[in-house]
Amino acid sequence: MSAGHSHPHHDDFSRAFAVGIALNVAIVAIELIFGFLANSMALVADGGHNLSDVLGLVVGWAGATMAKRSPSPRFTYGLKKASILAALINALFLLVAVGAIAAEAVRRLLNPAPSDAPTMIWVAAVAIFVNLLTALLFARGRAHDINVRAAFQHMAADAAVSAAVVVAGFVILWTGQHWVDPVMSLIVAAIILWGSIGLMRESVGMSLMGVPSGIDLDQVRGALGNLAGVETVHDLHVWPLSTTETALTAHLVAPHALSTDDLLQSARTMLHDLFHIEHCTLQIERAHLEDTHC
Repeated sequence: MSAGHSHPHHDDFSRAFAVGIALNVAIVAIELIFGFLANSMALVADGGHNLSDVLGLVVGWAGATMAKRSPSPRFTYGLKKASILAALINALFLLVAVGAIAAEAVRRLLNPAPSDAPTMIWVAAVAIFVNLLTALLFARGRAHDINVRAAFQHMAADAAVSAAVVVAGFVILWTGQHWVDPVMSLIVAAIILWGSIGLMRESVGMSLMGVPSGIDLDQVRGALGNLAGVETVHDLHVWPLSTTETALTAHLVAPHALSTDDLLQSARTMLHDLFHIEHCTLQIERAHLEDTHC
């Protein structure tokens, strides 16, 4: 049996989280203050959602920091799963924000009130700039880290939401129809909900140790079975250690393998290169051992 572990370099987004939190705390304060002064539900809704994003960024930063902790006698893999937990909490924050925005928007729709359109427009325009800048800080890491992708998704969605507030402001200026403000808030809530479904599904799946979305278990089994000397593969398990690292265990039946060391090295290299699996534990068997459990 052999365990293979490689430790690739992963980008450190601590500075991005810190800058993103500072920028968004500022824009939350601006949007909430001027949203209430302008009596704009769309602006208040955007500020409330930005507040949830500040909390999300804090949670994401904490998860990323905890994931870098070294293994201990109790946590033998370290705290790598903290990043998965952070992504799940972020998804829940999004759902709470959707509920709050939708409830207040419905209340304002039933009891419409005039809004200060010019204030809505310039404050939301500032928010667009801040949200786009923050999203760019996480853009390069979103493809391989769901925790970073959650931060990027929040910021990119907020930029779109702020753009919707600007549109609502101009429509009110042109038509004088103040019901546009809460209606735009409902549209915003729907956009956030739609964007958060995939994040929720993937973060829940990773929390339950499901096979990461970028890995096809049948392809992994086939690639292992195609290695020289391997007849069958059984007891194959793949699960996420963190939002960026994947683990695998498997039994390889290889009665005619000339060298188990060479086979193990070939398997580890293949799993790393094709599937980005960094932690693998493989058992070589000369014959299939039935009902063997470790």
